[in-house]
Amino acid sequence: MNYIELFHNLTFYAMYAAAALAVFVIIERQIFYMTGRRDASAILRLMAGSANDATRIPAAFLERKSTPVQLLREALQSRDAKLAPARVEDLSEAIYLSSRSRVIARLWILDTIVTAAPLLGLVGTILGIIDTFAVLASSGISDPSGVSKGIGTALYATALGISIALFGLLFYNFLRECSDRLNDQLKELLLRITDPSH
Repeated sequence: MNYIELFHNLTFYAMYAAAALAVFVIIERQIFYMTGRRDASAILRLMAGSANDATRIPAAFLERKSTPVQLLREALQSRDAKLAPARVEDLSEAIYLSSRSRVIARLWILDTIVTAAPLLGLVGTILGIIDTFAVLASSGISDPSGVSKGIGTALYATALGISIALFGLLFYNFLRECSDRLNDQLKELLLRITDPSH
């Protein structure tokens, strides 16, 4: 096995690893968004009619670890601290930014995979074609099926890279939409807690 063939194989392993990582991120983020939206909707329902009535929220519910419940706990603490309105607004902004960073966490991994997978596929194709021409140079054109097989394997790398990118892109856009919806719910929740006029 020469170095070109080794690097060609490594690009395949890198693409398989990228595909597995993409699937992991997609599943983890989908569970995160489903849990977050469920808890945010439950909080908004429990607080419906009275922005300041947090007594409707069961204590067991406040023990959950989801982002909306964490935001609720932090917002209630800042509201109960009897701070000046400007300070409450600053704290609300800080709480929202902290929650937002948790909501969009790990999406950059999917974005990177979408960008890198076709490039890895292209590198694999180039290395595969170089390897095929190296075999041709050493053995001549006596085996056309070997040349076809080598070029076919080389082109498979591009197809695999583009397929991974398309798969990742579809889910990246879907997950961005889910994160936007959850962020909107978090904003609404924060406004209801910290601003009695909402």
